Amino acid sequence: MVRHPHHPADHDQGPRRHVGVLRSGVLTLALVALALLLASGRAQAEAGRPFLAYHASWYEVPATRAEETTIARLPGYLTHVALSFVKPDLAYKGGLDLTGTGLQYPYSGAVLKHAIALLKSRLPDIRVLLAVGGATYHGWDKLDEAALARLVRDLGADGVDFDFEPADPRCISVQGRMRCADDALSVSLVRRLRAALPRPAVLSAAGWSVGAYGEGAFASAPPRSPWTGSMLAVLRSPAAAELDLVSIMSYDAGPSYHPAQAFRAYRAVWKGPLALGIAVMPSTNGGPRFTIDTTAKTLAGVLSDPGAGAMLYALREEPPGPPGPDNPDYRSLAALICVTLEKTDCAAPMP
Repeated sequence: MVRHPHHPADHDQGPRRHVGVLRSGVLTLALVALALLLASGRAQAEAGRPFLAYHASWYEVPATRAEETTIARLPGYLTHVALSFVKPDLAYKGGLDLTGTGLQYPYSGAVLKHAIALLKSRLPDIRVLLAVGGATYHGWDKLDEAALARLVRDLGADGVDFDFEPADPRCISVQGRMRCADDALSVSLVRRLRAALPRPAVLSAAGWSVGAYGEGAFASAPPRSPWTGSMLAVLRSPAAAELDLVSIMSYDAGPSYHPAQAFRAYRAVWKGPLALGIAVMPSTNGGPRFTIDTTAKTLAGVLSDPGAGAMLYALREEPPGPPGPDNPDYRSLAALICVTLEKTDCAAPMP
């Protein structure tokens, strides 16, 4: 799942480590070499591979000026940054008042708007999204897409990331087809978001780890879950054409879960840009840790697909314990992903 500030794994972060920046710089040299080795037998990557990173607003550094924010200083190898999280039923009438939006940035809306403007003036191709929903914002029955579109425009953002995570999806197989309680709602939400934010605004979607399982070649793919097949209704409906990017929350799914298999399942129903998710925090369900080695090999295993990319959850998160190859922080993972996707300027500092 896409974790939220109240996710159990966020309760024990350990002390903030200022030395982590230095250690990450040393670690980056090793991971660059590893990624280049893994990529050596691969054809040149597509230039347009997506690299979406969530930005955890609750861990942002306080700032009084936009130049001090980490948003303004993000590196150019990211293609999308998703500011997390906005409530579907947000209260926002204008004026850059973030109080009722769900965003938890420790500075004003005016500073956030200026930070986005500084980032985009330096990196005009980056797309800044507002991530809507997440693990604990469930007010989708009261979605206010007009307020959301107003917030996107007022902040100078480029669109939204649709992160629909129903607490009780009730997905079951009926004559070989997956049916979930919220299928009609999820399709309707995508259509409403696109109507409120016509292109060229970006509309991306985050899919559950097992969201494309349950049918065909993936009918028995493990693990079985109440969320099995939860993205199929959207992705096989005409509403899928409203999406520009899909990312897979390919973590926190237990030891029997295989991200590359999930990628293949999503690719069977979605032909557009597809980003495989990498988590900074250790799994809460006993699944594999995204170490430097595991992350590089996992991504390298899907990059024969020219539309494949990566998603990182989340910038500003720090795993417990000292950083290292088996416990990489978000800076190390971001640099590794950059190199594995064969992007440029991967040594650029990540704030």
